[in-house]
This record gives sequence, structure tokens and C-alpha cells, in this order.
Amino acid sequence: MVDPKQVQLKKSVMPYEKNELGLSVRQLFNTLLPLAVLWYAAYYCLSISYWLTLAIGVVAAGFVIRTFIIFHDCCHGSFFRSKRANDVMGIITGVITFVPYQQWKNAHAIHHATSSNLDKRGVGDLWILTVEEYASASWLTKLTYRIYRNPLVMFGLGPIYVFLLQYRFNRKGARKKERMNTYLMNVLIVAVYGLLGWAIGWKDMLLVQGPIFYLSGVLGIWLFYVQHQFEDSYFEHEEEWSYVKAAVDGSSFYRLPKVLQWLTGNIGFHHVHHLSPKVPNYKLEEAHEATPPLHKATTINILQSLESLKFRLWDEEDKRFVSFRQARHRLKQASRIGKGKLGEPKAS
Repeated sequence: MVDPKQVQLKKSVMPYEKNELGLSVRQLFNTLLPLAVLWYAAYYCLSISYWLTLAIGVVAAGFVIRTFIIFHDCCHGSFFRSKRANDVMGIITGVITFVPYQQWKNAHAIHHATSSNLDKRGVGDLWILTVEEYASASWLTKLTYRIYRNPLVMFGLGPIYVFLLQYRFNRKGARKKERMNTYLMNVLIVAVYGLLGWAIGWKDMLLVQGPIFYLSGVLGIWLFYVQHQFEDSYFEHEEEWSYVKAAVDGSSFYRLPKVLQWLTGNIGFHHVHHLSPKVPNYKLEEAHEATPPLHKATTINILQSLESLKFRLWDEEDKRFVSFRQARHRLKQASRIGKGKLGEPKAS
């Protein structure tokens, strides 16, 4: 049975789902133009000091994140009213961020429809195992999972693997439209950066683009990670799962300083976004402030978000994320009270 309060909560943010052409166009100008200027400034400073180039690159990476938020809104059809306009701008911003438009659009739609559902993991999300699943997994799966969840791998190698390799290939079972769009995006990426390398030299292009690409990739993965991987998040099996609870309780409100909030396109209001993906990024804060029940969403700041690095497994018994050490401790406790294997009934 659907909870009337949850239905009302979703309806309460509907007035903010309407995008405004003027605000969307303004965001394009205050995002893409500064990014282009910063990129050129970083290139110009190569002849002065590479450290200065790197410093400018850090700021440019923030604008790449902001560009990705525009891409993200286009995928949801919330940036423009016109589907064609969203598709065109999605492709343009996808080239800048190295993300295939149709592929990501489809996978991300599945992510929204299945977020926090333990029975529908695997598409558009991070690999998450429960304590029970990890305990019964083979040694190879445990080793692979440990490597995957290691911060040095996830945030160190992750950007290279995801944005340079994974996104260049189609998903298994992808339809023709998605497959053709991935091919198109690959060609455009090679053409754009190939032309840039030809114009200014491959070495200079890589010295500028490399750090911007890598840092923006790290930040992008971090934002996606921290907005769902907090201690008292929400996960349930299909029969108990609720879309609204998954949105509000399974997504954090990442409270950032105003400058970082602006650069990240308000995506810290992730609970609002999951509740209503049609709300454009520039109205997420307004929707949050105008809806008192949303103020109860789990709020984390930058310092608190760093704690999420230790979270590895979802504990179904305690309804929270735990570290490998905490999981091992619980498994030992379960063994002491008479459980030969986790989940089996006590011996009589």
C-alpha cells in the first residue's frame, strides 16, 4: 500500500519541475565560456610555469563538473523543454566530459528507478555487497570486491577506467540507438581532441587536458559515491522498497560551501533530485527550502563525508554501512551465539 504522505511529498516538489529557458541559457554561458577561458589560460601559462597551469586546471576541473551537471539535466530532459535541444546539448557536453549521452542516459534512468533496491543492483550504480553476501562469496569475489572498494583504486584508477575505457564501449544488450550514439560520441571525442592536439601540439594538449580530465573524473566519482554511501543510508528488498524513501533516506544532502555548491550545480541536494529528476539543477535548492519534510534528509558536510571512505558493506541487520572490520566483528559475534553460518537458525 502506498503511503499518502510519500505521495504528497512527491507532489510538493512538482511546481519546481518546470525549467526556464533564460536560466538554462545563462547557465550555459556562465559554465562553458569560463571553462574555455580557463583552458586557454592554462595553455598560455605553460610558457610561464606548469604549476600555474595546474592551479588553473584545478579551477577548470570544477567547471567540467558544472558542465557534467548540465549534461546530467539533459539526460533527464529537465534542462530544456525541447527533447531535441536536450539531446544536442547532451552530446556537446558529453564530448567535453567524455561521457556517452544515450548510454549514460539509459543507465542513469535505471539507477533512479532502482536506487537502494537490493534486488535490482548492477546498472548505473556502484558495486555494493551486503555483509551476508560477502561472507558467503568465493575468495576471488572477496578479493575483487576489496580491490574495487579500495579508495586508491576507486578514485585513483577509477576515472581512467570509467571515462577513458568503460564509456567507449556499449553495454551488453544495448539497443541500436544507444549503440550508434556511443559510436558517434567516440568519433566526436577523437575528432575534437585530435584537432586540438594538431592545433597546439599533442604534448601541450595533454599537459593541459590531462590534469583537468583526471581531477574532474575523481571529483565526479566522489560526488556519486558520497551521495549514496553514508552510514545510515536506505536499502531494502523489492517487497519493502519505496521510491520516495529511497530518494529521501537513500540520498544525502551534501552541504557544501556556496562556491562549491555553485560549481557542482546544486547536486548536493541529491535527495531532491532523486525525489523528482525533472527539477532542473538551478531549482533544487529552492525546492528543498520550500519543502519542510526534505529538511530531515541526512545532511553531511565535507568533513563528515570523508568518513564514508571506510564504508564497504551494507549490513541488513543493523540497516547501515559498515567497514570490513565491523563486518568481521559481527560475523564473529554471530558465530559465538550459535550460528555456524550467517543466516542459519541457532542449533537447538
